[in-house]
Amino acid sequence: MPAGFQQLGGERITGTLALSVFTAVLGSLEFGYNIGVINAPQQIIEQDYNATWMHRYSEPIPHGTLTSLWSLSVAIFSIGGMFSSFSLGVVSEWLGRRKAMLINNLFAFIGGALMAMSKLCQSFEMMILGRFIIGAYCGLASGLVPMYVGEIAPTSLRGALGTLHQLAIVTGILIAQVLGLESLLGTKELWPVLVGLTVLPTVLQMALLPFCPESPRFLYIVRCQEHHAKSSLRRLTGRLEVAEDLAEMKEEKRRMDMERKVSILELFRSPFYRQPIIIAILLQLSQQLSGVNAIFYYSTSIFQKAGVASPVYATIGAGVVNCAFTIVSLFLVERMGRRTLHMLGLGGMCLCAVVMTIALALLDSVPSMSSISMLAIFGFVAFFEVGPGPIPWFFVAELFSQGPRPAAMAVAGCSNWTANFFIGMFFPYVAHLLGPYVFLIFAILLLFFFFFTYFRVPETRGKTFDQISACFQHNTPTMMDMDMDMDMGMGKPSTELDYLGGDDEAN
Repeated sequence: MPAGFQQLGGERITGTLALSVFTAVLGSLEFGYNIGVINAPQQIIEQDYNATWMHRYSEPIPHGTLTSLWSLSVAIFSIGGMFSSFSLGVVSEWLGRRKAMLINNLFAFIGGALMAMSKLCQSFEMMILGRFIIGAYCGLASGLVPMYVGEIAPTSLRGALGTLHQLAIVTGILIAQVLGLESLLGTKELWPVLVGLTVLPTVLQMALLPFCPESPRFLYIVRCQEHHAKSSLRRLTGRLEVAEDLAEMKEEKRRMDMERKVSILELFRSPFYRQPIIIAILLQLSQQLSGVNAIFYYSTSIFQKAGVASPVYATIGAGVVNCAFTIVSLFLVERMGRRTLHMLGLGGMCLCAVVMTIALALLDSVPSMSSISMLAIFGFVAFFEVGPGPIPWFFVAELFSQGPRPAAMAVAGCSNWTANFFIGMFFPYVAHLLGPYVFLIFAILLLFFFFFTYFRVPETRGKTFDQISACFQHNTPTMMDMDMDMDMGMGKPSTELDYLGGDDEAN
C-alpha cells in the first residue's frame, strides 16, 4: 500500500483527508469544551458573582437573582448558537466551508478573552457576553464541521467520519471536566484560565486550515470551478483519476440546475423538501429534548442530590462513558445503520430515565439507590452516544443534496440550539418544582421520538445524496428495492417508502 494511506472499510484514507477531518473537528472539540467547562466550577463562579454584587451594592446577592444570573450564563451560550446557526447557509455559500471555519475563529478569540477577563474586571456581564459570543462560534461550527466532513468523505465512510464530530464534542466535554477539578484549574484563582483555554483549539485550527482543501462539492456545484474541484478530489482521494467522483457531482449539479434556488421558506413550501426538513428538525429535537444536556450542564448538582460522595469525579466518569460509547457508535454506524442506532439509543435512554426517576424518588428511604441512580445516569449518557448524539447531525447532511443542504443545516441547527436554550435556562426551575420526577418528562419525550423514528425516518446508510433525495421525490421500484435490501434484518417497516412517496404525491 502506498505511503500516506490507511485502509478502512475498503476505502483508502489519505493523509490529506485525515488532516482535513482532524482540523475540522477541532471546532467540535471547542464546542464540547464550552458545554462542559461551565459545570464543575459552578459554585466558585457563583461566589465571584456574589463578590461582584457585594462590591457594587454592599450586600449579598439575592438567591433568586443568583439563580437567574447563573441560568443565563449557561443558557445564553445557546442563544448565541441559535442566532449564528441561522446564518450558516449564507455564510457557508458566501465564504465556502473552509474559509468560513477560518473566520469563525474570531468569535472564539473574542468570547474566550471576555470570559477570561471577567473576574479581573469584576464583571459578570463580561462572562455572560463572552458565553454568548462563544455560543455564536459554536453555532456556526456545529453546522460547518459536519457539512465539510460530509462533503469530503467517501460515501462508504461518511457515517464513520461523520461520527468524529460527536466524538470531538464529547472529548471536549471530558477535557473541560478534568481541567475543572480543584486540583487543576477549578479553583477560585484559576477558573478564568479554565474558561480562557478555549482559544487553544482555535489557534491550532487556524494554523492547519490553510493546508486543507476546500470541499470539492462546494467548488464544483456552487462555484462551478471544475479544475479546482478535480484538484481537491485528487488531494483527498490520492488518485489521479477522479472521473467517477466527478460524475456523481455532475449528476447532482444537473439535478440542482433543474430546481429553483432553495431558500429556508422553500424547504417548508416544497413537497420535495417538507418531509426531510420535518424529519431533520424532529431528529435535532430528539437530541436536545432527550435531557442529556441537563446532565452535561448540571450533573455535579444532580449527583449531589443523588447522594454521591464525590460528585465531580462522578461527572468525569460520565464524561469517560460519553467518549467510550461515541467510539462504539463510530464502529457500529456503518454496520447497523443510522435509523437502527438512533432507535436503540432513544429506547435505552427512556428506560434509564425511568430507572433514574425511581432511584431518586426512593433515595431517602433506600440509601443504596444512590449507586443505582449513578449507574442510570451513566447508562443514559451511554445510550445517548450510541444514537441521539451523533446520528442527527449527519442525518441532516445526508437527507439533502447540495442545493438545499446549507438552508436545511441552518434550520436544523437553529432548532437544536433553541431546544438547547430551553433546557439550559429552565431545567433548574423544573427540577426544583418536580424534584426526582423531572426525568419522567424526558422519558415521555424519548418515547415519542422513538415512535417517530420508527414510522417516519428512512435509512440512509450507504446511499449517495441523490439516492437519498430520490426517496422523498419519487416512489420508484428501483429505490424501493434498494431500500428494502439495505434494511433487511433491521426491523424497518417494508411499507415506509410507500408511505413517504404517497405523502409526497398527496402534497
